[in-house]
Amino acid sequence: MSDGWIVTGPGPTDTIQIWSVDLALSTDRLACCDAWLSPAEAARAGRFLRAEDRDRSRVSHAALRLILAHALGVAAEALAFAPGPAGKPELAGAQAGALHFNLSHSGTRALVGVSPKAAIGVDVEALRPVPDALRIARAHFARAEAEALAALPPEEVDAAFTGLWTRKEAVVKALGAGLSLPLDHLALTLPPAPPRLVAIVGDDPEAWSLHHLEPGPGTVGTAAIRAAGATIARCALPEDWPDRHPR
Repeated sequence: MSDGWIVTGPGPTDTIQIWSVDLALSTDRLACCDAWLSPAEAARAGRFLRAEDRDRSRVSHAALRLILAHALGVAAEALAFAPGPAGKPELAGAQAGALHFNLSHSGTRALVGVSPKAAIGVDVEALRPVPDALRIARAHFARAEAEALAALPPEEVDAAFTGLWTRKEAVVKALGAGLSLPLDHLALTLPPAPPRLVAIVGDDPEAWSLHHLEPGPGTVGTAAIRAAGATIARCALPEDWPDRHPR
């Protein structure tokens, strides 16, 4: 675990928390996760072709339920979700509007963002070669971002592109905009500079707080909060987290 992450169990919170989750679990603990999932979540996981992808979907959604359940003081399997106006999942039923949250996973790492008041988006990506990074940037990113990437030494492009991608995705996910917000409608600083929203169509970039994340070896991520000056707590679930089901 990288510096700055506190290994702890979930619980009630009045702060913005970013949770790092290791998705590699034993068979017994995978079974615990299945008991918390809704039929829709189980069916969604079952549609993945590879067993490892099915397992990671099961674990990431179980971790989301566990974290939210402890924060709200309810059973994990009792939580209900519904799509928001643009399709972003939100709490429904008795807990509707109680918390903002977001989930992202890549490889064996997941991030869960929880915010009591402000909209939040998180994104995590495994660092790997991106052969078409400059082409993708020219086609889909803001011009200044594409030019900054093209000016880097070739050996630095992949990591900078991936880090920038997580910054853009985190903002888009916080807005719940999905594909309706083109990626060239927002411009951000390029890693390794601290994350900052430079411009965004239809919004004030100064109204946002972004945080760079390194939740595990070979991964990079970003948390975006629609609130100026927002601070976060970096938390990591312990290895036995599936055994910590709230009753």
